[in-house]
Amino acid sequence: MNFSFKSVIWSVVFLLLLLSLITPLSVLTVFFMLVPGVILYAYLSVKSFVVHLIPVAIILFMIEPLYLIFLVVFTVPAIVMGHAFKKGKSALFAFLAGSGAILAEYLLMLLIGSVLFHFNLYNYIEDMVKLATEPLTASDGLVNGFVWTPEMTEDVARRTQLLIPFALVVTALVMSLITHLIARPILNVMGVSVANFPPAREWRMPRALIWYYFLALIFTLMSGENDGSYWSMIAANLSPLINLGFMIQAIGFFFFLSHAKKWNPVIPYLLAAAVFFIGPLRIIGVIDLVFPLREAITKPKR
Repeated sequence: MNFSFKSVIWSVVFLLLLLSLITPLSVLTVFFMLVPGVILYAYLSVKSFVVHLIPVAIILFMIEPLYLIFLVVFTVPAIVMGHAFKKGKSALFAFLAGSGAILAEYLLMLLIGSVLFHFNLYNYIEDMVKLATEPLTASDGLVNGFVWTPEMTEDVARRTQLLIPFALVVTALVMSLITHLIARPILNVMGVSVANFPPAREWRMPRALIWYYFLALIFTLMSGENDGSYWSMIAANLSPLINLGFMIQAIGFFFFLSHAKKWNPVIPYLLAAAVFFIGPLRIIGVIDLVFPLREAITKPKR
């Protein structure tokens, strides 16, 4: 059985992260929840991994039995991602596997909450939005005579509800990405070889993303003013995901251009940061998808 000081430390870290979930720190710590589990599973044998989790489960049960649910929720995707690391899968495979496992758990929890506890996420969001905007609605007016009306509250709640799928997908992707970025170098130091993502200059989205973009435009036109339709929900969630893909493509192009032209290494990072704040820069990603810009840059001049 494989015991070491390192594995015990990561078990303690896992325990502390789980205990943080009922504190205000949970807003931040939830994104790091998979890291200890992934490291332990990739580093240890399955039997040793289970043995390391037993004392964590016992302590959690003694403090609050509800914590055991959190333990299961975050251990399952950690096992999926850790197994990909252990089998030497590519970084993209591990990233997508972890994201898929997290997203599947989200959907399962929503299903269980709806069936067993009659929990309605849409109603919950509506109640939270109304609670947050209640001081604005109750006041007579704001600066420059602006008045917050109940109709505005309903509009914010409706638009927030439409973006639930997008929020779930992005949260799963971010959690998986953070886990990979932290766990990979640590596991490499611990003697477990984990593949890294390809260099940013090699990042490319599939060309089919252009067709998905046109599809999203069609859904947007079909939805019209009916914010409650299925077309509206598809358009509201598909469009930002596609824009995210264009941003990744643009970032990859900037790093490629910098590498090809031997620019100062800081320049592509500045351009990559600008992509998130300057919308028109995403057009570079669209152009790079449609036209062979990279091939044109590297093509030898006659």
